[in-house]
Amino acid sequence: MKTTAVRMYGKEDLRLESFDLPEIGDDEILAKIVSDSLCMSSYKAAKQGSGHKRVPDNIADHPVILGHEMCGELVKIGSKWASDFREGQKFSMQPALNYKGSLDAPGYSYEYCGGDATYIIIPNEVMEMGCLLPYEGDAFFLGSLAEPVSCVAGGSHANFHVKQGTYVHEMGIKEGGRTLIVGGGGPMGFAFIDYILHCDRRPGHFVVVDIDQVKLDRAASIYSPEESAKDGITVKYVNGKSFDDLEQGLRDQVPGGEYDDIFVFAPVRFMVELSDKLLGLDGCLNFFAGPTDTNFEATINFYDVHYAFHHFVATSGGNTDDMNEALDLMGSGRINPAAMITHVAGLNAVPETTLSLPEIPGGKKLIYTHVNMPLVALEELEARKGEHALFGPLAEIVARHNGLWSVEAEQYLLANGEPITA
Repeated sequence: MKTTAVRMYGKEDLRLESFDLPEIGDDEILAKIVSDSLCMSSYKAAKQGSGHKRVPDNIADHPVILGHEMCGELVKIGSKWASDFREGQKFSMQPALNYKGSLDAPGYSYEYCGGDATYIIIPNEVMEMGCLLPYEGDAFFLGSLAEPVSCVAGGSHANFHVKQGTYVHEMGIKEGGRTLIVGGGGPMGFAFIDYILHCDRRPGHFVVVDIDQVKLDRAASIYSPEESAKDGITVKYVNGKSFDDLEQGLRDQVPGGEYDDIFVFAPVRFMVELSDKLLGLDGCLNFFAGPTDTNFEATINFYDVHYAFHHFVATSGGNTDDMNEALDLMGSGRINPAAMITHVAGLNAVPETTLSLPEIPGGKKLIYTHVNMPLVALEELEARKGEHALFGPLAEIVARHNGLWSVEAEQYLLANGEPITA
């Protein structure tokens, strides 16, 4: 079976190429990838190469396929898994395998398994760890977004609070409490907003701060404070630039001026130190952002750690339970992470886009791996319709769906897109 994939040979060395996959073993599965959502974690891996904890040392000779937010269909099932899966079945994947203590993960560590490919071989350990997840939805792109949604679910579950006088950790954000997202205007911030407003454990006061008013206005138009108020949640989207004193401005947003749960969505020292000051009694700070600087540091107040019971957590990805929760929430219609997607492209655009992610504004960049198409922002489809045959029709479809990507848009693209060639 021939595949076309984006492989990493070293730092910033990403190549789109076609090659033959070996025959699958009895404990492996051949799969077709349809969609993959690009992640900043892939950018970090591409920048660090083998210096990344999940990337092997020998990629110059055995390159790895990038991409871990994938969705597709199973093509051929090895005999070991024939009773568990079926050919033609849609799937999503939890890349954080945690297999025998290893950090190896699809999209970082495997020569034949990653989301930026037309076909892949899924290794035995993915199934052994229960990380190959059947997906019953209509849209492949939602299956791709299950992984980032699982990350925010995992972040929420990792927070904890302790009733005074006990040593029992009550896991999750404080129900009915005061929650703050610092730097929440990006795609993962949008995913967190959607999740936290519609999951089973929700705050009473929810504040999102960013310095990009366009992103804040977009968030408010999709996750409106008025709708959340019907569920008893006070939601505020605030621009940090609007305050002369940011700390006091954020204190003024909630009763008591302190927060029970704070999520820091960018690896910025100022954000961490500000968040530390805003924590209330038994407050939990979640350092959600993953830094590329191995020496990243910030100052925290250990007086408050001791006397105000402040505590700090972090997660790197979600687990399989988080993925299943994400798939269930999407399947039931309680969340719609389509708002995360601001750009679409074909597999040909992956190398340049991955290496440029920090400079490209907007949210998630969605890749259709069997299509050849340049990267385009959804909001630019109409203006750029003369550049590509698909842009005009897609612009009309996106407009019908309040500017969001949709099942209709995906089906049109898959039916009419130019097939990818290396």
